[in-house]
Amino acid sequence: MNGIVIVDKPAGWTSQDVCSKLRGALGERRVGHSGTLDPMATGVLPVFVGRATRAVGFAQSDAKRYTAALRLGIVTDTQDTSGSVLEAHPADVTEAALLAVLPEFTGEISQVPPMYSAVKIGGKKLYELARRGQIVERPARDVTISSITLLRREGEDFILDIACSKGTYIRTLCHDIGRRLGCGGAMASLRRTVAGVFTEADAHPLLDIVDAHGEGFVLPVDTLFSHLPEAHIAGEAERRCRCGNDFPAGLPDGEYRVYGESGEFLMLGGVFEGKMRTVKSFFAL
Repeated sequence: MNGIVIVDKPAGWTSQDVCSKLRGALGERRVGHSGTLDPMATGVLPVFVGRATRAVGFAQSDAKRYTAALRLGIVTDTQDTSGSVLEAHPADVTEAALLAVLPEFTGEISQVPPMYSAVKIGGKKLYELARRGQIVERPARDVTISSITLLRREGEDFILDIACSKGTYIRTLCHDIGRRLGCGGAMASLRRTVAGVFTEADAHPLLDIVDAHGEGFVLPVDTLFSHLPEAHIAGEAERRCRCGNDFPAGLPDGEYRVYGESGEFLMLGGVFEGKMRTVKSFFAL
């Protein structure tokens, strides 16, 4: 089996838990995801199966979109409400006050990764150190927040829609907004609604996929590149493509989805100065 399965990840599962479950259900050892979701999070998790795992690296750089609940007035060790509360403060913050500071967190910003994360420092994952009670210095990372929109208020939580680059920690964003407001903050829930070209409409419950052994749920790998133009080749060009060689292409410079004479998706190809080269091949050997 080869292709992409878009899972609506359930709460309480790690992204690796999902992959492990699908390995057994699909009967395929090569299974990987394109971007970790915290155990408490739900939503769009693209999972790559078989030869499609060759495309994981391209999906990891895709932009993401989330619906997050910001709970003000608390600071936790995990920066979300699953952790231990370190501080509690009055949080009489109005919608207007929150809206006034949100522009400070859009555009390119710096984040310090949370201690409870898989980032490695000195060869050790931060969450492993955190579980031993250790706190270490972490270098800040630049991320891009394209937009933050306040959707509504639900009880004590502010519900935010966030569009961002890869590598963004929404927990840390909530923590930093709370710190800016002077009362502390933590993430109370998180749902990924978009991952690159995939949306909630493409996602399916994990157990439905497992029960069907993936039948009817696997998308072709070229779906990932649907935003790119198509190129069709045959004859000598296809032979050279299958051998990994460059070949002439009367196309403008750029990247293309390349298909063979039979319609098989062959590769992600790049054209430069009239020649097409292989960026990544996907054809069966």
